[in-house]
Amino acid sequence: MKVTIVGAGNVGATCADVISYRGIASEVVLLDIKEGFAEGKALDITQCATNTGFNTKVSGVTNDYSKTAGSDVVVITSGIPRKPGMTREELIGINAGIVKAVAENVLKYSPDTIIVVVSNPMDTMTYLALKATGLPKNRIIGMGGALDSSRFRTYLSLALDKPANDISAMVIGGHGDTTMIPLTRLASYNGIPVSQFLSEEVLQKVAADTMVGGATLTGLLGTSAWYAPGASVAYLVDSILNDQKKMIACSVFVEGEYGQDDICIGVPCIIGKNGVEEILDINLNDQEKALFAKSADAVRSMNDALKTILV
Repeated sequence: MKVTIVGAGNVGATCADVISYRGIASEVVLLDIKEGFAEGKALDITQCATNTGFNTKVSGVTNDYSKTAGSDVVVITSGIPRKPGMTREELIGINAGIVKAVAENVLKYSPDTIIVVVSNPMDTMTYLALKATGLPKNRIIGMGGALDSSRFRTYLSLALDKPANDISAMVIGGHGDTTMIPLTRLASYNGIPVSQFLSEEVLQKVAADTMVGGATLTGLLGTSAWYAPGASVAYLVDSILNDQKKMIACSVFVEGEYGQDDICIGVPCIIGKNGVEEILDINLNDQEKALFAKSADAVRSMNDALKTILV
């Protein structure tokens, strides 16, 4: 199984490292436009093999898409990261042209690939990749919900003082500071609703912390986070390559699901060898439905900025 990661920056390189270390794919190709950058990252990762015991072949190339031929999954992390005070939405004009060109280039050499979009604003870039390529909707996946859900579980684990891996929780909606919806009502600790352990006030704080989780890290680091995003991408890629059929919140194209049409937005999906194999319809209450509709409106308004690009 072969994975290409376009963009060898912090997120892309971390993703490559996790995929290699865990043996998720037999081959990983890092591609970047900066001369020697991907090659250096690939060599650095490869030199970990003797100490960590992985056998994945890792290579790097400078803007040579022919080396990506035959990729089962292509991850797009290209574009500029957020700076302190910058919203994901402000990145549209800069990153849209990059993502469109990357998607078109990888398909020249891997026409059957599944594309995972990481570039921000992620929902809009996922929609752009879908419309620009004309691929079936199951083969274009935005990974934001996987990351947001991991942050949600982390904040719940801190509040509960219990292991994050014992907590089940999901974030749906847009991958933005004001558009994501942490589903506190459905979160559980080993099958028991977390509301039995945490007050409503604490749950609301957990939700609020989750929504600004990325911005919090950007403020601390001076740039976007990379460890958790990279690991979240690897988790999603693992479910695709190994047909694990995990339920993961992903940004995918909806056609009537959750009352929405013609946008890519975070919903619970079954992810397997065909990409998005099913969109699950969970029963939202009236408040959650209203929040989802508001989130969809915000995502749709950002998509309007793509009209000139998609012409």
